[in-house]
Amino acid sequence: MFFLLIMYLDSLFTSCHPGYPSQRASVVFKRSPSMYCFLFPAKNVLFIMADDLRTTLGCYGDPLVKTPNIDQLASKSQVFLNAFAQQAVCGPSRTSMLTSRRPDTTRLYDFYSYWRVAAGNYTTLPQYFKSQGYTTMSVGKVFHPGIASNYTDDYPYSWSVPPYHPPSFRYEKEKMCKGAGGGLHANLLCAVDVAEQPGGTLPDLESAAEAVRLLRGLGDDGDDGPFFLAVGFHKPHIPFRIPQEYLSLYPLDQMSLAPDPEVPEGLPSVAYNPWMDLRLREDVMALNTSFPYGPIPKDFQLRIRQHYYAAVSYLDAQVGRLLTALDDSRLADDTMVVFSSDHGWSLGEHGEWAKYSNFDVATQVPLMFYVPGVTFFPDWLQPGTIFPFVDVFGRSEHRFKAGHVVRNVVELVDVFPTVSYMAGLDAPEPCPLVSFKEELCTEGDNLAYTFGRLERGKDDEDIAFSQYPRPADVPQVNSDLPLLANIKVMGYSLRSWDYRYTLWLGFDPNTFKANVTDVHAGELYMLADDPLQDHNLYRRSDHRHMLRKTSGLRQSLSLQKRMRLQLLYLTAGMKSHLKP
Repeated sequence: MFFLLIMYLDSLFTSCHPGYPSQRASVVFKRSPSMYCFLFPAKNVLFIMADDLRTTLGCYGDPLVKTPNIDQLASKSQVFLNAFAQQAVCGPSRTSMLTSRRPDTTRLYDFYSYWRVAAGNYTTLPQYFKSQGYTTMSVGKVFHPGIASNYTDDYPYSWSVPPYHPPSFRYEKEKMCKGAGGGLHANLLCAVDVAEQPGGTLPDLESAAEAVRLLRGLGDDGDDGPFFLAVGFHKPHIPFRIPQEYLSLYPLDQMSLAPDPEVPEGLPSVAYNPWMDLRLREDVMALNTSFPYGPIPKDFQLRIRQHYYAAVSYLDAQVGRLLTALDDSRLADDTMVVFSSDHGWSLGEHGEWAKYSNFDVATQVPLMFYVPGVTFFPDWLQPGTIFPFVDVFGRSEHRFKAGHVVRNVVELVDVFPTVSYMAGLDAPEPCPLVSFKEELCTEGDNLAYTFGRLERGKDDEDIAFSQYPRPADVPQVNSDLPLLANIKVMGYSLRSWDYRYTLWLGFDPNTFKANVTDVHAGELYMLADDPLQDHNLYRRSDHRHMLRKTSGLRQSLSLQKRMRLQLLYLTAGMKSHLKP
């Protein structure tokens, strides 16, 4: 009888996931999130990506921002509070996340190579789902466009149909911002009357409309098989070309400067990001700010922060449209929703703007998974709306809190194996140390074990590993985005629960190798006492002796493991006298 029950449950699971391999061993014989799949199958995936979005969200504790729709999603999701990107720039981060390989394996540090040619024929997240019988679709910015995705967004490898790009994006870098005299400019701050824009629209409005159209069609089709729909929004990426009404949510007299707007005294010059992409905008150029450290005037800093927050609320409204369409199409009870960003964005912290660094504000991202039957249980007997649209301009003061939260450190390379497993597929196996010839493997961790369980406290073994290239030890005009051939130094950064530890190492762009003996600078921040990472303790630590002690480690040891050991050495027994 028990055997017949097992077979029946297995058949239910398989029928909910056509084309999937049998998961009997993992479903029946061990307690894991997959055991929910045959009871509450999340057969589809809606994968939502923001661009340059830091954790400026209500569900992450920001008291000012208005993001009711993303917060509502978070209230029904598992939310990872400390998720980090592998490189704080669009192309490398997106390629890394979607292949589950780190930048040193994709060999993409700028925008100008395609991993299948430059590194290896790595399987992507949507490609894997496509191989398992899914219809895979892309709307907006998912892969970084251009050479980095073979000018096709990796079609047809990753997608069943050609990706959709909003036609109005062609105007994003043109002079579209009306100045005081009525003339048009290529500004950073660019709140507009949408009716006056070409076609009376904006890129994210078009992407949301296309994604809603697809969801409605998928809901109508019913039994056409599972789908993987990726939707990438362009905001809050600069320029802040957004509907002007969103500025009213953030009056300037309610805005404040970053809590640490000065360049820290102990910051190595190689670590500083001179925010050249902002300097090239006409309104910022008019400020005549000195390069590289000259501060932006405080009144303009407040306006930048106002526009960023407004762009986040504009993004939230588009996410709300998607989630409501998912509901209206009766897909919300069998569709996993993943929401994240490619990296963060500095808003004046450390005297920096934009991304292009290893600090938390540039590398930390929101990450949440809505999995029906695991993170939220729909009412099957009395079905109702799961994601009602919340108008950010409404009077409601209700703030959604995050559902189940995970505070331990995770990475974007963890997304691929986690999404796969939670959808009922086999997660890719861990990559070997050298994996250029491995088409399908992961350099991340499968986070499925964190679902449905209470976190037992901090795990010192959980780390995130990020990196950023520089052309020289002092800020240059190309410090933010050096071409591969110009990279001379690579900053490798390890983030644990307690510390951020960064080494700036000599780097050979011809061999894609860092020289672990060529240390240009270091950073060490004790987060309990210095959560904003303003007090660099590296020079006050016994770093010279540590480097001598660890120089004898075998050359085959991975850089991640080497830096783990170095961090243990630096911090062992030193917490009491390393306080700033």
